Amino acid sequence: MANNEYKKSEGKVATAIEEQTAKLPSDLFLWASLGSMAASLTLKVMRKKHTALFVGQWAAPFLLLGIYNKLVKLEGHDREDKG
Repeated sequence: MANNEYKKSEGKVATAIEEQTAKLPSDLFLWASLGSMAASLTLKVMRKKHTALFVGQWAAPFLLLGIYNKLVKLEGHDREDKG
């Protein structure tokens, strides 16, 4: 099979998301993650156990969004779209 059969370009929605997320500073997601951990700790001290757990679980998605943001800034859209 030819290599062209496996190549697919980004859809319009993914391209639009990448254009918007590339505008955000990368450390925004790190600070959001740290903020969610601090808020979780505060809620835990206030004896709001379930809310603290809920807010504390936001840290990992924020970090993953930060990685996605960094990849978009480094790689941009599909390489075919650049050429």
